[in-house]
Amino acid sequence: MPEPTIEVEPAGALARVWMNRPAVHNALNEAMIDELAETFLDLGEDAAVRVVVLSGRGRSFSAGGDIEYMKRQGAAPRETNLATARGLAEMFRILAICPKPTIARVNGAAMGGGLGLVAACDIAVAASNAIFAASEVRLGLIPSTIAPYVLRAIGPRQARRLFQTAERIDAAQARRIGLVHETAEPEQLDARVQSIIDDLLAGGPAAQSAAKSLVEAVTNRPITRELIEETAVRIADIRSEPEAIEGLSAFLEKRPPDWVPEK
Repeated sequence: MPEPTIEVEPAGALARVWMNRPAVHNALNEAMIDELAETFLDLGEDAAVRVVVLSGRGRSFSAGGDIEYMKRQGAAPRETNLATARGLAEMFRILAICPKPTIARVNGAAMGGGLGLVAACDIAVAASNAIFAASEVRLGLIPSTIAPYVLRAIGPRQARRLFQTAERIDAAQARRIGLVHETAEPEQLDARVQSIIDDLLAGGPAAQSAAKSLVEAVTNRPITRELIEETAVRIADIRSEPEAIEGLSAFLEKRPPDWVPEK
């Protein structure tokens, strides 16, 4: 049996997802794409999992698409080529809509599709020595399936430059343009990620899922009466749910709510 390209390391309410092709810098091939999609579908449905951290084994986060894989697809019949492209696009979509908070722990280079994985996660923390690039045009390709998530993170103005130059940017610049939320020295990366995990575990899981849905629902919409009504309905609905009743009661009683793990 071939070695799995994805490893899941459970730790209570946390699941660490490791891309496991370090010899090729965690480049995305058919198996890894399928396994990532299946993994995030499963974790999204697992009630025991509260937070998911995505990272790469070895020195890199992900080098993007495996060159041999891309060559095979380019030489395949149109139907096969399109089917695999749809599978890749679906994998990014599954990651982006995962109902659990997702953190990209960017331990090294995030190129091409690796850049897309960073952008598709809710939160991104990068080692200060990480590098990033939308490298596709240097291979005669375009960053098509990652574009919705990268543009959402950095906006069209920055994307126009990076998509056409394929230049490499460092972690500090990635933070300035909004691709990652923060950076940390390599030896402090895990501590910073853990601090964010602790913050996430303090929030109500149903509320976090609803908050993620809220962002999607209101982004780029004009502030109309319809939108205002929708926001009123959302808060009215959720504050009558058991989780909100527990959270409000816990605050008044000066105790942790029942979803916070015991230390």
